[in-house]
Amino acid sequence: MTAGDRFSRDFSETRADLPLGTRSEIITGPVSDWATDFSHLEPEWSAGPYPIQDELRQRCPIARTERFGGGWLPTRYEDVAAIAYDTGRFSSRSIIMSNFRPPLELAPVGGVPPISSDPPFHHDARKLLLPAFTKTAITRQEPATRALCHSLIDAFAGHDVVDAARDYAQHIPMRVIADMLGFPAEDGPQFREFVENTLEGINLPTDERLARMAALFNYLLAQIHDHVENPREDLTTFLINAELHGHKLDPSHVAGTMALLLIAGIDTTWSAIGASLWHLAKTPQDRERLAAEPGLLPTAMEEFLRAYAPVTMARLVKEDMRWRGVDMKADDWILLSFPAANRDPAQFDRADEVVIDREVNQHAAFGLGIHRCVGSHLARMELRVALEVWLERISGFTLDDPSAVTWSAGQIRGPRTLPLRIR
Repeated sequence: MTAGDRFSRDFSETRADLPLGTRSEIITGPVSDWATDFSHLEPEWSAGPYPIQDELRQRCPIARTERFGGGWLPTRYEDVAAIAYDTGRFSSRSIIMSNFRPPLELAPVGGVPPISSDPPFHHDARKLLLPAFTKTAITRQEPATRALCHSLIDAFAGHDVVDAARDYAQHIPMRVIADMLGFPAEDGPQFREFVENTLEGINLPTDERLARMAALFNYLLAQIHDHVENPREDLTTFLINAELHGHKLDPSHVAGTMALLLIAGIDTTWSAIGASLWHLAKTPQDRERLAAEPGLLPTAMEEFLRAYAPVTMARLVKEDMRWRGVDMKADDWILLSFPAANRDPAQFDRADEVVIDREVNQHAAFGLGIHRCVGSHLARMELRVALEVWLERISGFTLDDPSAVTWSAGQIRGPRTLPLRIR
């Protein structure tokens, strides 16, 4: 039996032993009252959640829903931060709010460590990944990223209208993450399908959702097999060989971390790049200022991350409790909206405005607490290079049809179609 066969056997046995957890039906359809019936899957939320969040912050700072089996939505920065830092009362064993609650037995590891891990396991699982995501390590990725951005623009040179989400933004993190994991670059279309299944397919029946997740893990297992037989210098080989507490990582840990890096590493950055280009396309004064003052881009980029933060994470309540005036039950969902926190006027001056020269900007776009994004240096590099190259090559661009812009549904929000007219 080869090492790859043993890994496949151990992985299959580990996945088969996992209990199915609990499910609850999702009730979709129009929201009757956002304070008592919120849903992040509805069209008006994906089209523009900020007015909804602003109204809730003033009227009912911690909203409630009976959908998804029951959950809560805090909208103030102080509440979001308090929950993010409180690992004693809130579990990270599931970060996607859906009709499926992973079983308690998955804690403290979770299905996609370390983001799904609780203390004390989380600390060491996260520490394993840190060397791959230091500023120095990420700097080595920059030349290839810059070359890719130029090649993408070369491909649509001469076109009057370009879908900047489909033809530019999505490809950048897909290629960077594929290279880091040692996956074939031509598998990009599969990556998009995996992203959409994981993050936007949460209203599917549980059996279908699990079947789609199985397709993702089958792909990862095939990549693991290939890396076992043909080791090379990449993150997948590193994870296969890594040890934690004196033992090789459990097969489900390896595959779960690979899934995390693939899904989170693509969709969050794809969304941030697209939202930034959307803003510049509709805001000529900011676009013209950045063209005249390219040194302002890093500051402007942080403001785009604050104002259009793509990521909302979920937590599960560990035990029945009364928390800041509401009665939470064990296994209630918490939808931890970093976008809402970033627009709290109690935390940010002119919170509802995009101020590209904002000097003080302690935003929460990369999360708060122990789960703050391990890949923040990578995301910043990709976003900066993507915008630098775009602004260098394309000085004039506007929204071709504002009504044709579409946004993803669910917990990662960014443009999915973004037709720009190039001048």
